[in-house]
Amino acid sequence: MSAVWHPFTQHGLGEPIPLVSHAEGAAIFTVDGRRIVDAISSWWVTTHGHRHPRIVAAMREQAERLDQIIFAGWTHEPAEELARGLRAIMPDALTRVFYSDSGSTAVEVALKMALGYWQARGEARHRILVLEHGYHGDTIGAMSVGQRGVFNRAYAPLLFDVATIPFPAGGREQATLDALARACADSHAAAFIVEPLVLGAGGMLMYPPAVLAAMRAICADAGVLFISDEVMTGWGRTGTLLAGEQAGIVPDILCLSKGLTGGAVPLAVTMASEAVWDAHFDADRARMFFHSSSYTANPLACAAAVANLAIWREEPVRERIATLAAAQAVRVAALADHPRVTGVRTLGTIAALGIGGGGDGYLAALGPRLLAFFREQDLLLRPLGNTVYVMPPYCIGEDDLDRIYAAIFEACDAL
Repeated sequence: MSAVWHPFTQHGLGEPIPLVSHAEGAAIFTVDGRRIVDAISSWWVTTHGHRHPRIVAAMREQAERLDQIIFAGWTHEPAEELARGLRAIMPDALTRVFYSDSGSTAVEVALKMALGYWQARGEARHRILVLEHGYHGDTIGAMSVGQRGVFNRAYAPLLFDVATIPFPAGGREQATLDALARACADSHAAAFIVEPLVLGAGGMLMYPPAVLAAMRAICADAGVLFISDEVMTGWGRTGTLLAGEQAGIVPDILCLSKGLTGGAVPLAVTMASEAVWDAHFDADRARMFFHSSSYTANPLACAAAVANLAIWREEPVRERIATLAAAQAVRVAALADHPRVTGVRTLGTIAALGIGGGGDGYLAALGPRLLAFFREQDLLLRPLGNTVYVMPPYCIGEDDLDRIYAAIFEACDAL
C-alpha cells in the first residue's frame, strides 16, 4: 500500500489512483498502457503541452551549471533574464518582480506587500476586500481571502476577517459595484483581490470585462490597492496573455504561476508597481520586505520560465489559443440544448457547463460519479461538483477534443 497522502483526495473512499509513467503533448500515459487525454492541463498548469522540448532542454542545460542558490543577497542569470522578460511582456507599470514557489505563495506575497505598503505610509489600513466565491490557494492568507466553506472550515480559527463583495452575477452587476464602493470608503480598506473574469475553483464562474474595469476604477478612485490573481487566468487561458487585458486594466500587484514555466515545474511571481516597491525601499533594515522561501527563484525553474517566454515570442502561441478557443466554443455550444445541461459558458480556452441540478457545490454527489465515468473513458476531467470544465493544453488535437465532448455528452445521458 502506498504511503502517499494525496491532495483533495478522500482515501477512505478507496478510489483508484492510476500510476503515471510518462507524458507527451496533450496526453499522459499509465504503467498499464493507457493513454489519458489531459483535458484540464494537469490542474491548469500545462499550457504548451507536456514535456515541451524547449522547456525540457532549458532545464537540462541549466542543471549542468547551477541547480540551486540562496536568493537572499545573491542572484543568477536565469532569474535576471526572466525578470527582464516579464518586464517586456507584462504591463509597464508593474516594474518589480518578486519570486516564490506557487500560486498560493504568490497571493501571500501580494497580501503582505499590500499591508506593508500601508504600514510604511503610516496609515491604518488592514482590511482586505474579496470577491464572493473566490479561491486563491490553500495557505493561511490565501484561504482567508477565499470563499469560506468546505475548503477551509476546519481551519477557521486561523483565518483573518475580510470584507466580501457579492459576485457580479448577470443582472446584479451594479449591486457588486455599489458594495465595492461602500467597502472602499472604509478608511481601513487596504486592498481588493480578484480573479479577473473567471473564478476557477469557485465553479468557473464568469463575469464581463466591463465589470472588471469598473471594479478597478472604484479601487483607483478610493486609493485601495488592486491585486489581480492571474495564477489560473494568465498565460492565455482566457484568450489573451492576461485576462486583465480584456478590461484594459493594470493592477497594483499581479500574481502569476501555473503557466509561468509552461507547467513544467513550480514557480511563481508577484509583480508590483513602483509605488509598492518604494514603500519598502529604505536604509532601515527593519523596513525591508520580510518574505522568502528556501527555493526562491530556483535556477532550474527560472530557466524553464525563460524558455516559456521564448516560446511566446517565437512560436504562434496566440494563434493556437485562438484556434482552440474557437474549437471549444463550437463543441460546447452543441451541448447547450441537452435537457440536463445548464449554464454553458466559454472564455478563451476555458469551457464549462453544469450537469443536472446545482446542489451541494463542490461536494455534489454527482461529482465523484462524473470523475469515475471520465476516468473509465481515459480522460483526465475533474469536475467541480456538477460543473464540468475543459481547459486543455494549447497543442490538443481535434480527435482528442472530439473524445472529450463525446464523453461529456454521454455522461449527461448515462448519469
